[in-house]
Amino acid sequence: MKTTRHATYNLNYHIVWLPKYRKSVLVGEVVRRVESILHEIADDKGLEIIDLTIQPDHVHLFVSSPPKHAPSLLANWFKGISSRKYNHRHVTRDSAKIQWARGYYAGTAGHVSSETVQEYIHQHEVGEQ
Repeated sequence: MKTTRHATYNLNYHIVWLPKYRKSVLVGEVVRRVESILHEIADDKGLEIIDLTIQPDHVHLFVSSPPKHAPSLLANWFKGISSRKYNHRHVTRDSAKIQWARGYYAGTAGHVSSETVQEYIHQHEVGEQ
């Protein structure tokens, strides 16, 4: 359990998002850089990353957040800030930029199955064809 001045909470979210066009760009040094940036964002926003898995074509993030932050805000922070910081710090050509797809999956941690995540990834794949 965690506490703020006015709340005691245990809110953990599972957020999954994909690179634009489902490109497998999250490999090698890119993974280490994105991971570092995501941890930096969590520290700046007062969030705790419980687990982070970066696959070549998607990101799984388990994060604990105070109740004042909506899951949509968390997804927007992690996607938007990470893309801007990565592209500003590490990219010299437009073709190397990281761009995230518009959507994301958000669920409460502990209430998501791997089938649910795979279904989200499959739906996104079908939607971009």
